[in-house]
Amino acid sequence: MDKYLQVFLIGIQNTLVYRVNFLFRAAVALIPLTGTLYLWKAVYAGKAEGSDVAGYALSQMISYYLLTTVVDAFTAVAEDDWQIAADIKDGHISQFLIRPINYLGYRFSLYLSGRSIYTVVALLPVGLFVFYLREHFVWPASPVAAAAFVVSVFCAGLLQFLIACTMALLAFWVVDVSTFIFIQFAFEYIASGHLFPIDILPRWAAQILMLTPYPYLLYFPAGVYLGRVTGPDLWRGLSIQMAWVIGGFLLLRWVWSRGIRRYSAVGG
Repeated sequence: MDKYLQVFLIGIQNTLVYRVNFLFRAAVALIPLTGTLYLWKAVYAGKAEGSDVAGYALSQMISYYLLTTVVDAFTAVAEDDWQIAADIKDGHISQFLIRPINYLGYRFSLYLSGRSIYTVVALLPVGLFVFYLREHFVWPASPVAAAAFVVSVFCAGLLQFLIACTMALLAFWVVDVSTFIFIQFAFEYIASGHLFPIDILPRWAAQILMLTPYPYLLYFPAGVYLGRVTGPDLWRGLSIQMAWVIGGFLLLRWVWSRGIRRYSAVGG
């Protein structure tokens, strides 16, 4: 574990070089969020006072988007998938195959270091934004919801990393994985609940999306926090989320083993 800790610390040092870039990235990300919130305020303004949308009061809807922004800051994959694909394409991965270090463990350590710095840097603009909207921000529905939310965010981070890595490993078979990554990102943007809460969709559409791992990246943690997922549904949802993490890990290991068999590098 010492070598992965060293990778994590080196990743922290390298990431700190770009801390101002992260600060601006986090601040700029609030611009489309602001537009989305004003749009929903206009929607609620056209309704009778006290009305809701799919069971969401205005404060809950605003809190939902703030929560997805926070969860995204904790868990989103930045450049990891592109870097993995580049390592395979350029042959840089060869150096890890002849050394006593697991490449996937190495990438996960860098992912943790990158998320750690980005989250700390993003606390300032996101914290100020939440403070500005404090009258609409709701607190966890219960202590159980708060604890389950933390567990769910941790699992969401693992799932994000596993999905990104698996997509990047397609570089063992294709020269350019950008098309696959962009398609996956576009589907994730909708299916994860980033664009809107999934449960405002028709019931049949929401049920289909819940069969995929994507709702467990943003929508499910936010629903847990807001108390929209409770009782047996909460424990069942956490179990499904953890099952997706386990399944994603097994799939990643399988893709990795198959990819390594056909990998070849020329030169040095």
